[in-house]
This record gives sequence, C-alpha cells and structure tokens, in this order.
Amino acid sequence: MGRRPQPHLREALLDACTDHALEHGLPDRMGPLAAAAGTSTRMLVYHFGDRDTLLRAVLRRARERQLAVFGDLLRVRAGEAYPVTLQRAWDGISGAAGRPYLRIFGERREGAVDELWPGFRQVATTDWLAPLHEGLGGPGPATLALAVIRGLLADLDATGDTARTDAAFGHFVALLGVDQLG
Repeated sequence: MGRRPQPHLREALLDACTDHALEHGLPDRMGPLAAAAGTSTRMLVYHFGDRDTLLRAVLRRARERQLAVFGDLLRVRAGEAYPVTLQRAWDGISGAAGRPYLRIFGERREGAVDELWPGFRQVATTDWLAPLHEGLGGPGPATLALAVIRGLLADLDATGDTARTDAAFGHFVALLGVDQLG
C-alpha cells in the first residue's frame, strides 16, 4: 500500500520552494529547493513528479502572488486620481517588493520560463491590461501605460539605474495630464 496524498504538505513544500525561487531565482536542480523546503529531492519528486513540473508549479504560485500584490496596487481607488495610483504601483513594482518577481520572471525571459510555461509572455501582458484600462479609461491608454511600465522595468533590470527609471516614470505620469490628476 502506497502513501496517501497529503495536499497540505504539497502546498507547504510549494510555498517554501516558491519563497526560495523568488529570493534566489529558478535553480537548475531540485536540490536547492529541497534544502529550502527542509525535505529531500525524493519527496519533491513524490509530490510533484519531476523537476519541470515542480518549476511550473513554482512559477504559477509566484505569479499568483504577484497578481495579488500588484493587482491591488493597480486597482482604482475612490477619491484618488489614477496617476497617483500608478505612481504608488510603480514604486511597489520596481522597488524591493517587486524585485523578486522581476528576477524570477525576467532572468530567463527567452529560456526556461517560456519552456516551462508556454504562452507566459502573453499572459504576463494581458493580465495587467484590465486594471490599467479601468484606471485610464480605455485600451489605448492602458496599452501605452503597460508598454511604458514594461519598458522601464526591462531598463531597470538591465541597468540597475533606479533613479533614472523612477524619474522617467514620474515624467510619464506627469504627461497623463492635469485633468487626470484632479
């Protein structure tokens, strides 16, 4: 007789592996994830099947967390001009709280993430259009804002120049217009 599934244990292992991946990036082997989760590679194989299945689960869990945090930052708030909301969201997305997500989803843009999660780049784009559409009043402004955010995040990832990218985003928010700020 084999072991019975233990979903609570699987979830705890997945959370620990996701925490590790957000801090250190996706590993090439399961060993670092097993150590971070306080278990063995064999137990990870038991719960997830193989390395790629585990890494896919880690990416999906990290994405769930990112959507929860950043989605809240981008939501429309009564009595607050949306450019103010956008500035706060930029500070969160590009700051210390957002860096782990940039690392895990950006470190291998053209490689492992796309192999593990086909279509991720499209999902990672379209997920953000709805709150931006609501806040900016249409698909055109939402697409423009998303392009600016993604471009500046790629710049920040490549250069590490926080002051310049923050200033550029502040300039973009100012260009949204005085009527948006009132």
